[in-house]
Formats: sequence, C-alpha cells, structure tokens
Amino acid sequence: MSTPGGRGDTRGRALLIDLGGVLVADALPTTAEVWSRRLGLTPQDVAEGIYGGDEDQVLIGRMSEPDWWDVVARRLGLDAARTAALRDDLTGHPVYDDALVDAVRAVRPVVRTAFVSNAWPHTRTGLATLLSRADAAVLSCEVGVAKPDPGIYRCALETLGVAARDALFVDDREENVATARRLGMRGHVHTATPETLAAVEEFTGVPLRGDAPGGHGE
Repeated sequence: MSTPGGRGDTRGRALLIDLGGVLVADALPTTAEVWSRRLGLTPQDVAEGIYGGDEDQVLIGRMSEPDWWDVVARRLGLDAARTAALRDDLTGHPVYDDALVDAVRAVRPVVRTAFVSNAWPHTRTGLATLLSRADAAVLSCEVGVAKPDPGIYRCALETLGVAARDALFVDDREENVATARRLGMRGHVHTATPETLAAVEEFTGVPLRGDAPGGHGE
C-alpha cells in the first residue's frame, strides 16, 4: 500500500478514530472497582489516584510513565509489587471491539486511516498489532498535544495528507468530536458499535454491518 498522502495514494478521504473507549474497552471502571476492595477505598479514590493531578503531563510526553507510576504508588500507598499488579490490570489485558477493528481494516483500501488517541507511552508497543492495521497512529504522548487541542487533529490530517472536509472523526467524548467539527471534519460520538459502524459505512460506502470475523489478540 502506498504511503498515506504520498504519490500513488488515490484515497482522498480519511477515517480518524479513537482507541480507548472505542476500539479498546476502558479498563478503568473494573480496575477501580477491584482495587477499591483491596485497598479499602472508593472506586473514585482509586481512579483519582491513577489519573488525578498532572496525568496530562504523561499524555503529552512531559513525564515518563515510570515516574508517573511512582506518583500513583505514593498516592495509593502501594509497594512496588502492588503497583506493578495495578498497572497490569489497567493496561496489560486490552479487550477489543472486534467489529470496529474489522471495520478499520475493511475500509483501509478506500480511505486513509489513523488512530488518534490521548495515550501513554506504553501504547505504541502494547497495542502494536492493532496499530499496524491503520495507516498511522497519532498518539498524544509522541506529538506533545492531546485532544481536544486542535493541534493533534491537525497533526493527524497532515500525516494522512487529507483536508478536514474529507475526514470523519470518531471518538467517545463529545468535547473531542466538537473540536473535530469546528475544524471542518465530520464527527461521530461513539456510544454503541452498531451506530458507529453505520456512520463509518455511510462515510466510506463500504458495507460493514454483515457477519464479521471475530477474534483479535495481541
């Protein structure tokens, strides 16, 4: 396949799609519930211990992931073994929406594709197989800006070589989709797989809602 946006690539439109909460299930609710019982805290306390404060510094690459987990350990009173176990529960066992993963693969011959995600550094290696199924992966921790900042959207469009008017952006957060729309993209807020498949199908013209093969792992 031609380099996205390069000579010989005749795909004039693009699908930009989020990872966490769309293609990959959000592990935080279950993890917070399990660890709240272990630690005698509320699930909200655990979630805030993991993601509170300056977590955005990890998302934009200004703090290393190991340094951030040191902060989490201090907040929650964890030793090294428990910190490693919490980290594994949160990031070590991704669960994929197979129908949407199949859809990204199915539309790739027709439109350019990019994953656009507010992501920690482990994402590039931890989701390597999934990331290989799109033309590009634009990760906040690598480009230094996170959604809903317009910069990450522009980076994705430039990487794919398409104009905003020729792109569909899919995300599970309304504020992230709102930015895409302000930039001139079509936007779809993901709430359920059938509706998202319908939106991608309408945009690309590729039938997606028939029987699809399942089973994706890393």
